[in-house]
Amino acid sequence: MILGIETSCDETSAALVEDGRVRSNVVSSQADLHARFGGVVPEVASRRHLELVPYVVREALDERGASLDDVDLIGVTTGPGLIGALLVGVAAAKGIAFGRGLPLAAVDHLHGHVAALFIEPDPLDPPFLCLLASGGHTLLLDVQDRSGFRRVGTTIDDAAGEAFDKGARLLGLGYPGGAALDRLARDGDPEAYAFPVARVPVLDFSFSGLKTALLYAARDLSADELERRRADLAASYQRAIVRALVERTLEAAETLGAERIAVVGGVAANSELRASLPGAALAPLPLCTDNAAMIASAARFAEALPYPQYLGLDAHA
Repeated sequence: MILGIETSCDETSAALVEDGRVRSNVVSSQADLHARFGGVVPEVASRRHLELVPYVVREALDERGASLDDVDLIGVTTGPGLIGALLVGVAAAKGIAFGRGLPLAAVDHLHGHVAALFIEPDPLDPPFLCLLASGGHTLLLDVQDRSGFRRVGTTIDDAAGEAFDKGARLLGLGYPGGAALDRLARDGDPEAYAFPVARVPVLDFSFSGLKTALLYAARDLSADELERRRADLAASYQRAIVRALVERTLEAAETLGAERIAVVGGVAANSELRASLPGAALAPLPLCTDNAAMIASAARFAEALPYPQYLGLDAHA
C-alpha cells in the first residue's frame, strides 16, 4: 500500500494506491481561495497546504479504513511546482516516513500525470506518445516504459491550460476559467473568428500570440456586442488551442512512428480535445487535474529511498 502526497500548486491531496488500484483519493482545492486574485498566489498556497496536509492524509486513510501501520511506502511530489508548496508536502512525507521507518519515493510531478494511465483496472502499457497539457505544462513525451519518459516537445511560452485560464479572464469568466470557457464554447460558433495557430520549430507549441489575438478581438467590441459574441469568441479561441494541440500531437506521432497516443493533465478534461482525439487513451476525468493517486501510481516505478536516507531530500521549482 502506497500513500501519495501532492502539493505542487493549489491542490492539497493524499491518496492510497494498493496493487495498482486507487483505494482513496482526497483532493482539497484552493481555487476559491485564489479566485479573487485571478491566479494562484504562491505564499497563500503554501500556508494553506500547511493547514490541510494532516487532514487530507487522515481522510485518505479513513476512506480506506486503514492506518499508517498499513502503509508500505510514501510517495511525494518533489517538483516541478511552486517551491514553497512543494516543501510542505516533502516535509510532511519525510515526517511520516521517518516516524514509521518507511521508505520514501521522490516523484516527478510530470511522471505522476503519465502514471495516471497506469492505474488499474485499465492500465495503458507503453510504448506510446503522451500529450501532457495542464495549467503549468504543455509537453509531448515519448513513453517507452513506466519508469519515465523522453521529452520531444514543449511550449516556448504559455502552457495550454494557462492560455485557457487567461482567455477566460479576458472574457470575464473568472478564475479558474478553463472549465467555464469549455461550457460557454458549446453555445458558440468555432468558425466565427479565425484565431492564429502558431507554427514553431521542431515539435514545440506557442500560445502567447493566440492570447493576444483574443485580447485584441474582445477589445474592439462594444460592451453589448462583446456580451452577444462572448460564446463565439470562446468557441473560436478553444478551437485554436485544441487545433494546435491535436495537429502537433499527430505530427509527433508520425515523426516518432508511435502507434498509440495518450492525453493527460488538466486540459485532458476539455470536451473538444477529447472529441478531437477519439482514438487516444485519456486519463480518467478524476485523475486529470493534480491529485495524489497519480503520484502514488508513479511511486511504484520510482526508486525508493530507504530509511533514513531521504532526510536530505529537497524539492525543485
